[in-house]
Amino acid sequence: MMDCKKALQEAGGDIDAAIEDMRKSGMAKAAKKSGRVAAEGIIVIRQSDDGAETVMLEVNCETDFVTKDENFLRFADNVAATVLEQKPDDVDALAGLPLSGGDNQTVEEARQQLVAVIGENTSVRRFVRIQPQGTLGSYIHGVRIGVLVDIGGGDEELARDLAMHIAASHPVCINEEEVPAEMLEKEKEIFRAQAADSGKPDEIVEKMVAGRMQKFLKEITLLGQPFVKDPDKTVESLLKEKAAQVHYFERYEVGEGKDKKEDNFAEEVMAQAKGG
Repeated sequence: MMDCKKALQEAGGDIDAAIEDMRKSGMAKAAKKSGRVAAEGIIVIRQSDDGAETVMLEVNCETDFVTKDENFLRFADNVAATVLEQKPDDVDALAGLPLSGGDNQTVEEARQQLVAVIGENTSVRRFVRIQPQGTLGSYIHGVRIGVLVDIGGGDEELARDLAMHIAASHPVCINEEEVPAEMLEKEKEIFRAQAADSGKPDEIVEKMVAGRMQKFLKEITLLGQPFVKDPDKTVESLLKEKAAQVHYFERYEVGEGKDKKEDNFAEEVMAQAKGG
């Protein structure tokens, strides 16, 4: 709407002239395509020159083909640089900032121009920017899964191994204390309903539920999971061996939560981690 208003003002209120100007600039085409689902894309990880800060970013498009386009890749890299340099609070704030290396365009203006060039809807979906307390580990599987993990103690090799593990095993949080209460209650209800169908006495049902919840918590917490490179030990025992702890982690997967064709990238990462 703001682009339409601007075009009308520049055309002196002449609607036909404004439409023609927008068509020439590609803005009308970009607006038309903005409603199409962009569930493909790439994850970009970029570190500041001094190593003090790192950003992880997801930029989406409509097809896998575009993820190899040099214009798309350059845009994503410039957006990551913009996040590092100007430190916006969120994607909305980022959209109005001058794009790094963008010829005085804002991020949103550059996005619209990119849509006109590549012929697909493109969007900056999310980003995270961290200043690690300890050693930062990062890992990208192809361009589709990205992980940042901040550890205390240990070394760069451990941080890298943990990043690969997180990419493969997709933990929800670090430990049981961080599991959202709503998730716990939802799983308890499901397990209780399943156990009740067994026809066993109530006290047995509760024991069954408790056992299944314990298994569930090990599966979704980083510390409870078997370490992908050595499944005989948990991540928690690995960290104890190394006198290390995990301060924070973030895992992005392209298109999470969007309607898209599902591929098992976690299995690919796990195979690579075990062989690494």
